[in-house]
Amino acid sequence: MDLINNLLLGFGVAVSLQNIIYCFVGVLLGTLIGVLPGLGPLATIAMLLPVTYGLEPVSALIMLAGIYYGAQYGGSTTAILVNLPGESSSVVTVIDGYQMARKGRAGPALAAAGLGSFFAGCVATLVLAAFAPPLTEVALSFGPSEYFALMVLGLIGAVVLASGSLLKALAMIVLGLLLGLVGTDINSGVARFTFDIPELTDGISFVVVAMGVFGYGEIISNLSHDDENREVFTAKVTGIMPTAEDFKLMLPAVIRGTALGSALGILPGGGALLSSFAAYTIEKKTKLKPGEVPFGQGNIRGVAAPESANNAGSQTSFIPLLTLGIPPNAVMALMVGAMTIHNIQPGPQVMTSNPDLFWGLIASMWIGNAMLIILNLPLIGLWIKLLTVPYKWLYPAIVLFCAIGVYSTNNNSFDIWMVAIFGFIGYAFIKLGCEPAPLLLGFILGPMMEEYLRRALLISRGDWGVFVTRPISASLLVAALVLLAIVLLPSVKKKREEAFVEE
Repeated sequence: MDLINNLLLGFGVAVSLQNIIYCFVGVLLGTLIGVLPGLGPLATIAMLLPVTYGLEPVSALIMLAGIYYGAQYGGSTTAILVNLPGESSSVVTVIDGYQMARKGRAGPALAAAGLGSFFAGCVATLVLAAFAPPLTEVALSFGPSEYFALMVLGLIGAVVLASGSLLKALAMIVLGLLLGLVGTDINSGVARFTFDIPELTDGISFVVVAMGVFGYGEIISNLSHDDENREVFTAKVTGIMPTAEDFKLMLPAVIRGTALGSALGILPGGGALLSSFAAYTIEKKTKLKPGEVPFGQGNIRGVAAPESANNAGSQTSFIPLLTLGIPPNAVMALMVGAMTIHNIQPGPQVMTSNPDLFWGLIASMWIGNAMLIILNLPLIGLWIKLLTVPYKWLYPAIVLFCAIGVYSTNNNSFDIWMVAIFGFIGYAFIKLGCEPAPLLLGFILGPMMEEYLRRALLISRGDWGVFVTRPISASLLVAALVLLAIVLLPSVKKKREEAFVEE
């Protein structure tokens, strides 16, 4: 009964004209920055933070939250249409979404991403409202050793993501981890692997690697073919909405992705990102139905599950922020900044001292998700029109937007040269038949893994036994070993290779 009364209070706050306008501005901005490659929610919220000084605290947080979960919607658009993940959590969507676009099924892919995100957002908001206090207890039981073990499991799961050779998949993960080491050592402050280049002391930007490997690499690959042999944007678009068969395949995948994203979103360190990779891994473990398209070749489940997971994860990542005052990622850290600007101390007392803000923000997420689906479904036809633009005009525009997006993150022309270098590296990966998704996961998780590993060893005074004596970390490491053993079994390897044979 308390939950219903609290939600009624929240909707009373959220449906005021001012808050509805700010919610719409937030989700619209979020969608646009998700679509534009390079300009993520972090940069946008950072730029808009001074604007929130003059706003009511509730309106400011509603707008900033709308930007965050709106970007998860928008990120899938470029991932599906032009093989560019707008957000780090859209990296997995590229694998099957882009293949669907190449086969003329961009409409169903975009609709699956939108509908899956809407369902996941609504369910995750309900989870946020109902289970925030008990779920924070789960997050509190995770220490550095547990986070390290969870990320090891995530990297082993990435091996399953890659098509083809297991050796290549492991090599890509290791390369990603090595690229993640470039920059300043977190403990000693010493520059590592920078080759005396000052611009590398902050490390290599995710945007630079993603744009280069996925975007520029694909463009170089296409330009190396004759016009008639280019596969991109040549397929005739058939239908905008998913078929009844698509819905039958999507529904269980969306439910699984939502459940996983809701659970992993509360964990600090990229819950939305980890959940999208984990959701895709689980779908690949689920048996294909007769006549179903293999994963990596345009399976709609490969779009619906990770998109549901990353949206659910982005909503439940508000749980540790609002109930403990602990920001689980960089965007949430900016949210803490927005709250402190308005003299609100994030933590357990927010629920009691500022119930209007707490429940108003939660209620606004339902309104925001409804706005996003109303906004995004009619836009599918417009986005698909991009596919009718001749490639000779489209690719310079993609190159330009990537360059602008990359430059805008650090205002540094060095990053544009780095994107070009990674473009040629991406082209080499295409020629060698290497999947870039495991590289990106290794690159993102590497620095976080190192931080948690060193923190765990500092706490245990150098005792490596801390990873096997704590039950949660031991269980996660055992699960990682079992998963690796299963994937390496000769019978599984053979079946896996058969599944990835190109039609």
